[in-house]
Amino acid sequence: MKNQSFRPPFWLKNPHLQTILPKFVVKYQPQYERELLKDSLGESDVAFDFLPVADEKDEQGRYKKPVVVLFHGMEGSSQSHYAKNLAEFIHAAGHHFVVAHFRSCGGVRVSGEVFYNAGDTKEVHHYLSMLQSCYQTIHAMGVSLGGNALAKYMGEYADKAIAKTAVVISAPVDLASSSVAMQRFIGRHIYTPYLLNPIIKKALENRLTDVEVTALKSAKYIGDFDNAFTAPRHGFCSKNDYYRQASSLPWLSQIVKPVLIITAKDDPFLGVIAEPTDVSKSVTLLNTKHGGHIGFLDFDHKKRRFRTDFIPKQALGFMGLLD
Repeated sequence: MKNQSFRPPFWLKNPHLQTILPKFVVKYQPQYERELLKDSLGESDVAFDFLPVADEKDEQGRYKKPVVVLFHGMEGSSQSHYAKNLAEFIHAAGHHFVVAHFRSCGGVRVSGEVFYNAGDTKEVHHYLSMLQSCYQTIHAMGVSLGGNALAKYMGEYADKAIAKTAVVISAPVDLASSSVAMQRFIGRHIYTPYLLNPIIKKALENRLTDVEVTALKSAKYIGDFDNAFTAPRHGFCSKNDYYRQASSLPWLSQIVKPVLIITAKDDPFLGVIAEPTDVSKSVTLLNTKHGGHIGFLDFDHKKRRFRTDFIPKQALGFMGLLD
């Protein structure tokens, strides 16, 4: 597979336009089939939204055509613009697609004490293990927070990773520097409230101590939330301990199976990004000059319409799923 450069027209090069506009451009509405399965702790239901294609099963009852499983970003779901966009292209290419929701996402409330975090590779492995009983071949994609979790999983599990290939998009592989990046002016006033308000609301519906409630209500940054809720609820000493242990960057050199990491250098959500010396020979880095955060929006001047095919084509080509 040959990587193609991403060159949007000059008026689409602004990273914030790239980040925000796709939400309003993607119109496809997948007809998902939902199944509720148990998380790795056996405590909470998690939603798997499937978009199947016509297929046959083998003697073990597994579908013969590959499935592409998507791990979404912070507070994302199967209705996120990137999920719907991938669903359209992957389904059109004749492959199964499924969005595996993390705990508390996709409209399903948690029953246990924990939500989700950016380094929960046990949960990623659990999801892939469940899918392994249904499909002969599994390819994985991860976006933003889900991308970091998937990248860490591919390095941590190495040759035991279930996914045949993985594609990681706009991932904060170094969580500490990404947390700092989100405190810049635009991030502080636009992106942080968009991500933070929903997850604080969900957390406040959980069983909390008075100290947790006070801390959450005063949280202004994602780092505040991670310090007050994510870290202690998931066994970390602090947000700094969480960021250190959950970041995928130290694991990229341990990856054995083929992984493609796509990152826009102008991504307003990210700090440190992976360099060639950070990764194993099994990792392909595609660092574009433009693209924003999960944007990569182009424009077809002849047809006078937006194009959202850059990521799907790169992913399917890398996975060997393009005709």
